[in-house]
Amino acid sequence: MTFDKNRFEPAVADILRRAIDAADDELYVVNPDVTVLENLLDELGMDDEPVVKLLAADATLKEMARDFKLASAAADLRDAGRLDLRVYEGTDNTLLVTEESVVAVVATGDGAAGLAADDDSFIGDAYEEYATAFADSEAFGLRTPGITEVQESLAGSLGDDTASDFDGVLSSMETARGDGDDLDEVTVSLLVAAKNEELLYDISKWGEDVGIASKATFSRTKSELEEAGLLGTEKVPIDVGRPRLRLKLGDDRLREASAGELASVAQSVLAK
Repeated sequence: MTFDKNRFEPAVADILRRAIDAADDELYVVNPDVTVLENLLDELGMDDEPVVKLLAADATLKEMARDFKLASAAADLRDAGRLDLRVYEGTDNTLLVTEESVVAVVATGDGAAGLAADDDSFIGDAYEEYATAFADSEAFGLRTPGITEVQESLAGSLGDDTASDFDGVLSSMETARGDGDDLDEVTVSLLVAAKNEELLYDISKWGEDVGIASKATFSRTKSELEEAGLLGTEKVPIDVGRPRLRLKLGDDRLREASAGELASVAQSVLAK
């Protein structure tokens, strides 16, 4: 199946879905913006899909990497061999390219269009151009761990309840950038740990081991959340060394919230 005719769809995601379904082995996605990239991550599955070879501006990839939800999804696809991210500083339109088709993606307020080239020579030249550009481009250093690794390691380290709450909080959030409009992954981890009354040592060790953030970042964020009234701590004696700290939620509204409500309630507390 090829994407060889113009398509008009309600959303960019529908154009991307058609391109993914039409591609056999590989699909070059050229110069997407963050919105196209987000839709691509939603549409690209782990199995029975082409390998997506993505050529995007460094600024676009860095913006994606700021959002833990997007970055961890991209890392999952990368780890599964479904996605290869490369830095590309071109001025092209957003293109979807295979050996058999070249499609320009155009989005408007009323929908999206996939405008397909119909000249075989042009399609062949475009494919060769972007295959060469991809081979010559530098890989993007995405340091975020894949969400599957995060989920499995959290369940293994702190138990299924904590891992389930982590998933519930993330699922309730549109983004996870920690830019004032939402929470970042360290804050989410600490709130979930406090909901389950885990030790600060255990959640910060897990976070450092899996590659979310350093123990120092966890400790600093814990102090900030404690000052804001979101967290409290309780000393737990150990046989040797200083007592460790058990995390607790510091506000009644948080204690009464479900995992799906925890992020929005935390943001409400922070806003006040």
